[in-house]
Parts: sequence; C-alpha cells; structure tokens
Amino acid sequence: VQLVESGGGLVQAGGSLRPTCTTSGLTFRMSVMGWFRQAPGKEREFLAAISWNGKDTTYADAVKGRFTISRDNAANTVYLQMNSLKPEDAAVYYCAAYSGPYLGRGMANENVYTYWGPGTQVTVSS
Repeated sequence: VQLVESGGGLVQAGGSLRPTCTTSGLTFRMSVMGWFRQAPGKEREFLAAISWNGKDTTYADAVKGRFTISRDNAANTVYLQMNSLKPEDAAVYYCAAYSGPYLGRGMANENVYTYWGPGTQVTVSS
C-alpha cells in the first residue's frame, strides 16, 4: 500500500492550495481517508476526514469553513482544498487511510489510521 501526497508549496497568506493524496494497493473505495498536519515542534494535528462514499465528513475546528476534504474513488485520490491560508497553517501535511466504519469525531484519533503518506510541505508567507 502506498499513499503519496503532492500539491504542497509556498503561498502567501490569504491564498489557496489543494494538496492531493494518490493511493495504490489500497481498496480505496472502502477506505476512510483523513488529513493531518505537523508543524515543527508540535504534535501531529487532525484536520479532516471523509467516509468511503464522501457522504460524511469531519473537520477540526481550526480549519472548519476554510478547508474542504473531497475524494474521487475512480482515481483513488483524496483532496484537501485549503483557502484563506494563514502563516500558522504552515506544516507538513499528511494523508492517512483507515479500513473500517466511519467514526465521526473518532476519526480525529491518528491511532485509528493504518496507512500514512510521507507528507507534503506547506509554507505560508505573511
């Protein structure tokens, strides 16, 4: 199983980015997908999760209304649309996969996830 993030980069505050996570070797259409981030010196932080069919989503309060998670099961890909970026959003962004029932707020627990990507760096300049 491989998860590979892309689409990070450098953006000015107020701008947008859309990291992408492409998977292989995973029964993607049956997997719950999540996005996390980790800034230097901080713990990894939950951002968003989406159920296998996209009907259920969960967001961290810090990004609700600014970030949107979506998926394309035909392409084995999950996206994170990030708008109104702030300098404090700078971090390495990770996608993760979990094969099981959607747990709602329980998807914020990183220990639930089985597979992780290597991450993509997001830098936000002020």
